[in-house]
Amino acid sequence: MDVTQHAEYPLDPFPHYERMRSTAPVFQDDQSGSWHVFRYDDVQRVLSEHATFSSRMGGDSPTGSGQLFAASLITTDPPRHRQLRSLVTQAFTPKAVDALAPRIAGLTDELLDGIVARGSADLIKELAYPLPVIVISELMGIPAEDRERFKQWSDVIVSQAQTGPPTGGQDATAAEMMEYFLALIDRRRNQPGNDLISALLSAEIDGQKLTVPELLGFCSLLLVAGNETTTNLIGNAVLCLAESPDTLGRVLGEPALLPQTLEEVLRFRSPVQSMYRVAVAETILGDQRIPAGAPIVAWIGSANRDEQQFQRPAEFDVDRNPNRHLAFGHGVHFCLGAPLARLEARIALEALLARLPGLSLAPEAQLERMESTIVYGLKALPVSWQPA
Repeated sequence: MDVTQHAEYPLDPFPHYERMRSTAPVFQDDQSGSWHVFRYDDVQRVLSEHATFSSRMGGDSPTGSGQLFAASLITTDPPRHRQLRSLVTQAFTPKAVDALAPRIAGLTDELLDGIVARGSADLIKELAYPLPVIVISELMGIPAEDRERFKQWSDVIVSQAQTGPPTGGQDATAAEMMEYFLALIDRRRNQPGNDLISALLSAEIDGQKLTVPELLGFCSLLLVAGNETTTNLIGNAVLCLAESPDTLGRVLGEPALLPQTLEEVLRFRSPVQSMYRVAVAETILGDQRIPAGAPIVAWIGSANRDEQQFQRPAEFDVDRNPNRHLAFGHGVHFCLGAPLARLEARIALEALLARLPGLSLAPEAQLERMESTIVYGLKALPVSWQPA
C-alpha cells in the first residue's frame, strides 16, 4: 500500500500528537495565538466545562460560514443551548433513529447493487459519500434533485472549516446555501411536510418560535455534521478492517461484533479530530495559564490515543473495554447525531461485508487524507473483492 503523505494533512498525525502529549500537552501557537490541548483529561475538560470554555464562534462577520452557524447548537452555550437542543432531540432519539433502519438498509443495497458485479470500486464515492447525504436530505425534506448541490456545499464548508478567516469561495457558498434554505423554510411554512424543517418551524420554546437565524443554523449544522462525519466513519472503518485482517475475519464470522468494532474505529481514527472553544475567563490548563478570550483547539484525535487513558493506544483492538473515547465530544455538546451515525455505519458495514466477499484495499491504492485538520477521512478508498 502506497501511503502518500501531505505535510499539512498527514494520513498518520498520531506520532505528532504523541510528541505533543509528552513534550507540550498545552501549547500556544505563536503565529495564530491559539492554544492547542492534547491530553485526554484536558480535552475532556475543554469540551465539557462550558462555563469556562465557550462554544461561541469568534468573529461577527455578516457573511461567510461563521454566520451560517452563528445561531446553531454547536456555537451556543447554556441556557439557550439546552432549549434549542431539546427541540431537535425528538428527531434523534434512539427510537426515531431505529425507525430509519429499513430505509437506510434499502438505500445501502441500492447503492451496492450498482457495483457488486464490478469487483472493484472507490467505496467513498459509491457508498460512504452518497448514503449519509440521502439520509439527511430525506430527513430534512430536501428534494432529490437538489442533493448534488447540497453535497457540494457541505464539502466546501467542511474543507475550509479551519479557524482562519473565510475565503471568497466559502462566502459565496454560504450565501448560496442561506438563500436555498431560506426559500425551503418559506415553502415549508406554507406547506408543512413530514420532515425536520417543518417540525422545527412548528416547535416552540417557552411560547417562542425559533428565529430565522436559528433555523438556518440548524439546517447548516445538520447538513455538514450529518454528511461528512458519517462518510468518514464508514471509510475509516473499512480502512481499519482492511489493515487488520484478523479483526476482519472475526467480524465476518460474528457480525454482532460490529457495534464494538465501530466504537474502536471512532477512537482509533476519529472522524472529528479537533474542536474549537474560547476561554471565557482566565484559567489553568495543564501547567499553563490561559488568558480570557484565548481561542483553544481541543485535539480529540490525540485524546483518543492518550496512553494515560488507553492501554496500547496505537493498537486497533475491538475488545477494548472500557472504551471511553471522545469521538462524539463530551458534556452538553455531545453529538446529537451519534445514534444516527452509528446506525448508518453499522448497516453500511454489514452490507459491505455480506455482499462484497474478499473485501480488501486495492493493491495499487494510494490513500490521501481529505484536506482538513478538523475532520479525518480519505479522499478515496479503492477496494477490490470477488465479483458476484
